[in-house]
Amino acid sequence: MPALMNGWALTAKELAEVAGVTAQTTSGHLAQLTGAGLLAMERQGRHRYHRLASPAVAQMLESIMSVTTGDLVAVSRAKVTRVGPRDLALRRARTCYDHLAGQIAVAMADRMIERSQIELSPDGGVLTEEGVGFLRGLGLDLDAISARAARRGGGRVFCRPCWDWSERRLHIAGALGAALCTACFEQGWMRRIEGTRAVAMTSKGKLVLSGSFNFRDAFD
Repeated sequence: MPALMNGWALTAKELAEVAGVTAQTTSGHLAQLTGAGLLAMERQGRHRYHRLASPAVAQMLESIMSVTTGDLVAVSRAKVTRVGPRDLALRRARTCYDHLAGQIAVAMADRMIERSQIELSPDGGVLTEEGVGFLRGLGLDLDAISARAARRGGGRVFCRPCWDWSERRLHIAGALGAALCTACFEQGWMRRIEGTRAVAMTSKGKLVLSGSFNFRDAFD
């Protein structure tokens, strides 16, 4: 469980590698921990990811680790194998169906969460009034986005979270995530890299997105 303290969600195979035990043993332990409410399991396609169930669980683990010998968190992180694509461009930014994924997409979601502009959880996503004002300031027509989502067969979810393959954190999906991705291309903030799902920020995008989302020069 210390390997999950960084907010990642890992597969049973990855957790087995960290713990140095068999997949069967790991599956049994994961089932018990999930049943006890300490872990939560998320499905993304054919994969199952396991994460800490709540900040309260993380706080409890941190308290336990504070009285143990050695830095279990550092040891666990050192053992975790690389997840997601090896290609640095794909890890930085890429498309995930019709929305953005990768480090930049997760950073966007993180900043909006920090500012109380959006609420993301495994149960869904909600754009707050602060978020509405922020995204309209970027030029997104939220009324049109919501209307288009409602017109689709069965209605499309306006805002939902999506587990990021490489970052193992949440990024923004649904109609809102798709519209944000479209805006990035149409406004010339991002460009596609030919022959791959990877995308890159343009010079204009670095100026606009870094300023709007306060990337702190992390993606220069």
